[in-house]
Amino acid sequence: MPSISNQESNIQTIYFGGGCFWCVEAVFEDIKGVTDVTSGYAGGDSKNPSYNQVSSGQTKHAEVCKITYDASKIKLQNLLEIFFLTHDPTTLNRQGNDIGYHYRSIVLFNNNKEEEIIKKYIVEANKNLYENNIVTEVKKFENFYKAEQYHQGYYKLNTQQPYCNAVITPKILKARKKLSKYY
Repeated sequence: MPSISNQESNIQTIYFGGGCFWCVEAVFEDIKGVTDVTSGYAGGDSKNPSYNQVSSGQTKHAEVCKITYDASKIKLQNLLEIFFLTHDPTTLNRQGNDIGYHYRSIVLFNNNKEEEIIKKYIVEANKNLYENNIVTEVKKFENFYKAEQYHQGYYKLNTQQPYCNAVITPKILKARKKLSKYY
């Protein structure tokens, strides 16, 4: 049995923004090896922003999810595969009808190794997966601010809400169909 310190050293975090954080959260919360998904704000310059401040564009933050995962069960490359499949990384500052800088595609990394993996993945994805170039911002992680409680677990608590039915459910179904090995 692995020691507790070995188990703890396998726990990693990465931050993904791909439009509305409800979508990102819903896609990742049932992935094998993901231990926690928290919706919040990152990538901007305001401390402790509120949803209204972020939505207004005042803060330069994006809606993101902090993905905590066990690297012995799922790799960063696998998480990137899921992330890039479930949003359009070629549209600047929008996902579908969600428009604004806070809806931009962004990955926040913690160290040089993660940055290298992310950038390599994007180069390969640009060559093989997309007609248009990926515009995902790749940025060093600085701060994460947890979103208000009503945003946490939003999809699971509101599956019948029209936005969830129209936008989130199709993303989940697409991911489960194309990437079933991760569920």
